[in-house]
Formats: sequence, structure tokens, C-alpha cells
Amino acid sequence: MPPMIIGLTGKNGSGKGEVASFLTEHGFHYFSLSDEIRESLTERGEPITRESLIAEGNRLRLEYGAGVLANRILAKLEPNKRYVIDSIRHPEEAAALMKRRDFALLRVTAPQEVRFQRVRARRREGDPSSLRDFIAVEDREARSEIEADQQLIATEELAKKEIKNDGPIAELHQKVKNLIMELASELGRPGWDEYFMAIAEVAARRSNCVKRKVAAVVVKDRRIISTGYNGTPRGTKNCNEGGCPRCSSFAPSGTQLAECLCSHAEENAITQASYHGVSIKDSTIYTTFSPCLMCTKMIINAGIKEVVFNQDYPLADIAKRLLVEAGVVLRQLMVPQGSPQK
Repeated sequence: MPPMIIGLTGKNGSGKGEVASFLTEHGFHYFSLSDEIRESLTERGEPITRESLIAEGNRLRLEYGAGVLANRILAKLEPNKRYVIDSIRHPEEAAALMKRRDFALLRVTAPQEVRFQRVRARRREGDPSSLRDFIAVEDREARSEIEADQQLIATEELAKKEIKNDGPIAELHQKVKNLIMELASELGRPGWDEYFMAIAEVAARRSNCVKRKVAAVVVKDRRIISTGYNGTPRGTKNCNEGGCPRCSSFAPSGTQLAECLCSHAEENAITQASYHGVSIKDSTIYTTFSPCLMCTKMIINAGIKEVVFNQDYPLADIAKRLLVEAGVVLRQLMVPQGSPQK
């Protein structure tokens, strides 16, 4: 089963905890946005009740942005693992997680009376003791005119899938199993574009430039024929060892370019192919930044037919116009970190 991140949203007593527990038993690593709020309350020396959790969550969203809790969780995730993230209660929290394509938001639902009986049975401190109180708390959680407050209904509407938890536990577990198998197929493995761009991102980590790490991968017939990353020329002192005077002096962006001794990633990928006698005519180059003017001219003259880039190079407008004029296809591929693509 591929790595995936399952997010859970739903009203109080719907069974999110049971779904999370079942997934944890089957190899998923557990995180809860509520735990981030509990940690904050503990640091502030305040008691942990349902009311204080709601109030503190609203405070954190107001002070640090509506997606703060999700972003804190995202920073803790490791690659190639499966996660279940509980207690997603704001659209911006869902939006932050949805930037990864290996994420799916699930809405867990159950009838109101059933949920109230479950809440009474678990006997948590601070839980409503009457149906009237239960409904009042639920209404406050469902929506608010204050943007930073919980917006549960709006969050539920973003869910990719729904699990109706209105029967026995065994039935819920079977629904979860079926849904995970369905999601494993839907999330799938990376497409070709993302596959080659991800390789370029890894190659960029080999760069010895102290200013910016960039890499390029030249592909033909879905086969990698050359790679390159930016840095000083072969056989010379590395940039991060003081080999480039411009980079060593931390020159402001766009200045002292004539003093830069580092070869660009696209330049290195093209010359590397030439060094080994490999033709790159009619190939595609994947680059983590759109090419500069110098690399653009090399791309055109090398016969590369397509440029796929991730981020914009700050001084690339003329280069882009030249590529279009020369008939080179130019595409921007926005790839969220760690995200598979169908």
C-alpha cells in the first residue's frame, strides 16, 4: 500500500476516534490537531476541557493563521509513511493538508441522537450531559462569523469521502478497509512529470552553490539521459568551499553576475550529455527553476523540444519569450512536496 495521509473531520461523537484507532492498529501513524491545542494549553498552564480546547484553537488560528495547527503537523511528517490526522475543524486546516496530493479528507457521520449517546457513554470531563447542551455546543462548533473560529460544516464540505458510522463497530471497520483500498488506488503512483521533477529536486541537493540549489534532468522517451546541478566547473574548488567569489560575498540577487563562476543546472545537464557523446535532440528538460537567458539559448540550440519547470527564476521573462519564439514548449509544474499524482 502506498504512503498516504488520511484526514478525519466530523461532529462530536461521530466516531473519528474509532476510525483513527483502527487505522493506527493497521500501520498508520497518528496525529491530532487537538493534541497541538492541548500542548498549547499545557504550556499556558490552563485546564484542558472541551470549552478550553475550542477557545484555544480559535485563539491560535486568530494569532498565527487559520492553518496553523495543520502546518505544525505537516512539519512533523516523514516521507514514505502512512498517517491519520484527526480533529480537522477549519477549511484552512484542510486546505493546508490538501497541498499534498497523498492526502484525503474523510468525513465521519452519524445521527445526532446516536452521537449524543456515544458522548454520554464515554464520560469525558466537560462533555455535555443533556441533549440540549450537546446541540448547543455542536451549533457553536458548526459555524461562526469569526473567520478564525471553528468552521466544521464548511470543513466537512471539503471532504473527499464519507464514512457513515451508524451501525456496529465491525461494520465501521469494514467500511474503513474498503475506503482505504479505494484511496490506495486513487492516490496511485506519481505521474511521469512529477516523477522526473522529483528526481530533479533530489539532484538539487547535490549542488555545492551557497546561493541557490537548482537541478535539471534531461529525458527522452521517458528515460533519463542526463542530469545536472549548479556549481563550479569540473576540477575546480566547490562554491561552498569559497570557489565562487560572487557567492562567497553573498552578493544581492541579480547583481555581480559577471563574477559568478558557477555553471547553471541546465548548462551542466546539456554539457554532461555532450561530454559522454549522448544526443539530446527532441528531448525534454525538467528543471527546478525556469531557465535563465544563457541556459535558454543552450536549450534551443541543443534541440530540446520541451522545458518543464517548477519555480520561476527571478530574471526569466526574456528567456520565456525566446523559448516560445523558438517553438520550445514551456510548462510550469507545481508539485507539492511529497505528493503523488495520478
